[in-house]
Amino acid sequence: MLEAVSIAQNVANEVHVPTISVEPIRGAEILMRALVDNGVDTVFGLPGGAVLHIYDEMWRYREAVTHYLVRHEQGAVHAAEGYARATGKVGVALVTSGPGATNAVTGIADAYMDSIPLVVITGQVPTAVIGTDAFQEVDTFGITLPIVKHSYLVRNVEDLENAVNEAFYLASTGKPGPVVIDIPKDVTAQLCEYRESRTDFLSAQVDAPACDREMLGVALERILTAKKPVFYVGGGVVTSGASDALGKVVEALGVPVTPTLMGLGGFPTAHAQCLGMLGMHGTYTANMAVAESDLLVAIGVRFDDRVTGKLAEFAPNAEVVHIDIDASNIGKIRKPQYPVVADARVALEIMSEMLTSKGATNHRERLGDWWGEIREWQKAVPLSCEYSEFEIKPQQVIETLHEVTNGDAIIVSDVGQHQMWAAQFYPFKRNRQWINSGGLGTMGFGLPAAMGAQIAVPDRQVVAIVGDGGFQMTNQEIITAIQYKVPLKVLIMNNGYLGMVRQWQEMFYERAYSEVDLSISPDFVKLAEAYGAQGLRARTPGELKAVLQEGLDFDGVTIWDIVVSKEENVFPIVPVGGASRNMILK
Repeated sequence: MLEAVSIAQNVANEVHVPTISVEPIRGAEILMRALVDNGVDTVFGLPGGAVLHIYDEMWRYREAVTHYLVRHEQGAVHAAEGYARATGKVGVALVTSGPGATNAVTGIADAYMDSIPLVVITGQVPTAVIGTDAFQEVDTFGITLPIVKHSYLVRNVEDLENAVNEAFYLASTGKPGPVVIDIPKDVTAQLCEYRESRTDFLSAQVDAPACDREMLGVALERILTAKKPVFYVGGGVVTSGASDALGKVVEALGVPVTPTLMGLGGFPTAHAQCLGMLGMHGTYTANMAVAESDLLVAIGVRFDDRVTGKLAEFAPNAEVVHIDIDASNIGKIRKPQYPVVADARVALEIMSEMLTSKGATNHRERLGDWWGEIREWQKAVPLSCEYSEFEIKPQQVIETLHEVTNGDAIIVSDVGQHQMWAAQFYPFKRNRQWINSGGLGTMGFGLPAAMGAQIAVPDRQVVAIVGDGGFQMTNQEIITAIQYKVPLKVLIMNNGYLGMVRQWQEMFYERAYSEVDLSISPDFVKLAEAYGAQGLRARTPGELKAVLQEGLDFDGVTIWDIVVSKEENVFPIVPVGGASRNMILK
């Protein structure tokens, strides 16, 4: 008698998983057993005709796998992203064929751009009618091929178990990313033996390439002689869990550190050596330090255009050390003098060992002049905002939220001005404390992703920060949180505009506010109450702190409508195509 999970494990976890004999079982059960064998206990999805066999089996596995019924497939994938981003585990979404799959595409692309490990299972029409324009048929394999690490169209039930095992391996190893498994309905009904081949599969995998210690040693020697070094760290540091190793290295070297938008939390914002975020809306100090640097140590980054601005003038006098797990990223945009293909954590741990063997402790004194320049920039142009007695400033919202959460909340942002204010004014202490849609910039991401994150880490406070525009794209998932008693907290920064677009129209299009007015919107408090959530509103600075605290104290879903100044802008800003040193400061 074979079992997918041992009796001892079932007893320990108080979870019942159906047992099987060596007799053939249908593809739907093979899928569920393979999910359990890959450690899956949470799935976000929405059923349809092409996945009914799977949902029938899901019902039998309900004690082992919790399924969250979302209200839109985009919400399913964003929730799975939030789950994955909060934990580092593979997030799982299950949708039906046709519009179910196409509705999931935005979330898949979002995960691909930000290197988030997902397995998205899509239903497909029966194999006999593929290519005939059957009801709810789309070429999911072809549609998603450019935005995944790998895609499967499983035409034979004998291939299903291996496809699932490979999908989880590919999603979570190397540079993580989404994998799509497209399963025709008849495959989920076909019979096959379950081989329990997960162990054999893993033992056959090839280890990632070893870090080039020689090149890393050469790069370290260059770091030790640089007069104006800057460590430029990105999402790869977060993904690899390299925060501790990074801290040891930079504290020993005494070098300044600047994280990207995706790298926030990988190095503590409040650390004395942190310059704040760099890039289009980065700090003056970070952008100036990079512009004046003679050595840029780039770790887990891809030299994104929102960071570099005008590429020819980005760190123009600097040599580059580039450490990245993806060899295709190295030299793609900026050619490094010291390329190192490696996992960020592994490379930093080796670098720390090298420093210890050299007897190197703290090189801060050697960099005294460089730190003097940096401190002058920090004094000259700090992040700040002039508050008002009469209206709530967006920056004040973030600072007050930081105060009432003691700086410990996981912050999940949507996309827009509020995203940049959160990045600027909420200091992050640790890895995976900051979750946002960086590469694709997906409005509507924040609310369902926060729900997924809260499900993943129920003992942590999670707060979604969204705009009034993005909120209206995916607010239907409030009812999902209500249904499953997820204590979701959603802070709407309500300025009555598509704020970032309006800011660009103000600054670069002579204030032609074309189609950005959101003043005609629902009453968000009444909408929250209609869903069965707590709705709270603050209009004046004097109300803000008490309203935020009341929402945090509520044991359930809270929607805050925080009415902020309508035409506040995010500064600094580097105009598109401009040099990063040429910031507009106000």
